[in-house]
Amino acid sequence: MKLTKTERLILFSLSQFYSSINQQLVKKPIRLETSKITFIEHLLQSGIITKRERALYKNLEALEDKKLIEYENRMIKFTDSGLRIVQKIDREIKQFVDVKEHFKELKKTKRKLQTVINN
Repeated sequence: MKLTKTERLILFSLSQFYSSINQQLVKKPIRLETSKITFIEHLLQSGIITKRERALYKNLEALEDKKLIEYENRMIKFTDSGLRIVQKIDREIKQFVDVKEHFKELKKTKRKLQTVINN
């Protein structure tokens, strides 16, 4: 299934949003869910996604049409295929984050590095 970059970003954002609001409830038999409008408000406040409110609604509708999310009592839920796509996105992102973290730790290399003067 082909997803646009924006759809992937919204799907990933929704998973991260749910992870953050349910982080403290992991050991409890409850979990928090969100409505479409609440999620869109959080996205707009974050400033990360530059789409307008109506465009976000359309993107969420597209994700629903592709059967990646569904609504139960006006609350957004992932479908099984939506969860699989989020896990795939997580694996892809993890590789980039791992590379970034690896190079943050400055370890000695076996070969000497050369210093050059920038002009």
